[in-house]
Amino acid sequence: MKDKINRLNDKITQALLGGGKNRIAKQHANKKLTARERVDYLLDEGSFEEIGMLVTHRTADFGMEKEIYYGDGVITGYGTINERLVYVYAQDFTVFGGSLSETHAEKICKIMDMAVKMGAPIIGLNDSGGARIQEGVRSLGGYADIFYRNVQASGVIPQISAIMGPCAGGAVYSPAITDFTLMVEDTSYMFVTGPNVVKTVTNETVTSEELGGASAHSKKSGVAHCTSANDIECLEDLKRLLSYLPQNNKENPYKLPYEFQHEIRSELENIIPDNPNKPYDMHEVIAGIIDKGSFFEIHKNYAENIIVGFARLGGKSIGIVANQPIFLAGCLDVNSSKKAARFTRFCDCFNIPLLVLVDVPGFLPGTDQEWNGIIIHGAKLLYALSEATVPRVTVITRKAYGGAYDVMNSKHIGADMNFAWPSAEIAVMGAKGASEIIFKKEIYAADDSVAKLLEKETEYAQLFANPYTAAERGFIDEVILPQETRRKLLKAFSMLENKVCVTPNRKHGNIPL
Repeated sequence: MKDKINRLNDKITQALLGGGKNRIAKQHANKKLTARERVDYLLDEGSFEEIGMLVTHRTADFGMEKEIYYGDGVITGYGTINERLVYVYAQDFTVFGGSLSETHAEKICKIMDMAVKMGAPIIGLNDSGGARIQEGVRSLGGYADIFYRNVQASGVIPQISAIMGPCAGGAVYSPAITDFTLMVEDTSYMFVTGPNVVKTVTNETVTSEELGGASAHSKKSGVAHCTSANDIECLEDLKRLLSYLPQNNKENPYKLPYEFQHEIRSELENIIPDNPNKPYDMHEVIAGIIDKGSFFEIHKNYAENIIVGFARLGGKSIGIVANQPIFLAGCLDVNSSKKAARFTRFCDCFNIPLLVLVDVPGFLPGTDQEWNGIIIHGAKLLYALSEATVPRVTVITRKAYGGAYDVMNSKHIGADMNFAWPSAEIAVMGAKGASEIIFKKEIYAADDSVAKLLEKETEYAQLFANPYTAAERGFIDEVILPQETRRKLLKAFSMLENKVCVTPNRKHGNIPL
């Protein structure tokens, strides 16, 4: 028996070394943790149970039979994060560059299936050179097996991808289907075709970082939801993100203990400028409403004219969608509409209530927006909010003009509670533009057209640039003092906690993609 035990221990020792000490040293020299180090840091100490440690590839072509590594380039298993069950796979770049083989894919698929059965999140730590070329179509089939499971698990369990090295070609589509993609600055990149192919086809000279690095995907494409300075920060961000989410679509998010206190926040009274055209930072409003320090922003550097992210209100997770007046005056455009729609649908999938903070002068005008489909993309946000059955509460802080008023979680598209501050302006358009249209003849005929325009602008503003006409019609449930916003929201979300929404019987809707 002793010999057999020694044989097993030898195999385990080999498996733990991955591609060997030299390759591990090279990984560290590139400022990257190894796959095992990442898993150990991410999960609660001592909680990881590995599955498939001794799996090897089955390829005998191109001399591959001479290169056998236990685990075949991916570590898979389960454990806990803050005592909550998760399933995880971590690609090991020290073994064939983390390339995906048939057996590598089978290991990932096995734990994805287990995660769905057990109703627990699946986390992928990606660090791979792509498909293992020596295996041909078997490797490609392995990717497709993973993609299919990503789709089947979508909206059932949270799926999070951390890109901690290269991720190229077909490999990028699994993270793209998952709910959130995190990237590490300077050491990770994602692209469908690499710099060499780009150079050949388009004659563009571009580096991997410029083409698909964390900065490019967090600011330009929106592929990355969060970026981190290094592996450790990325794993910390992942753990924090997970803390706002439920285990699956049948459960509610984890709730922290909270005792109702004096909930007046006087700092909210001084945020909105007296000049309606002067910007302010909506982050200040968010900070004044939520539990202190609880905001976790998503897509922070992308489409900055809208803010989305998770927070806690009275210890409970909520999702926040908020116009940001300091960028494009808070207008909705193509990218901000997509960003907010995607976030809204995630929250609705996983029973996370939505708070929508509104200061929107309308949709961004111009040929660029029209030709790039603002009609379709704006409709995505409208569709997402209209479809959402979670508790939905709106606070209009200032402008709510035109169709953007409808889109931003108005009462008309199913919002449960709609509040407005006294500074709210709910109208078809701003007072100046409206006056120029309504009173065009009077202004043109006046001896002093400038004075007449100002007079009519003031008249229109008094009639419509306020929340009271909407409140009189019941479109606004209550006009509230800013300092009372947190208290009102705590009570509203508590009241809505057991909301039941009966929807039409259908296979699925047809969102304008």
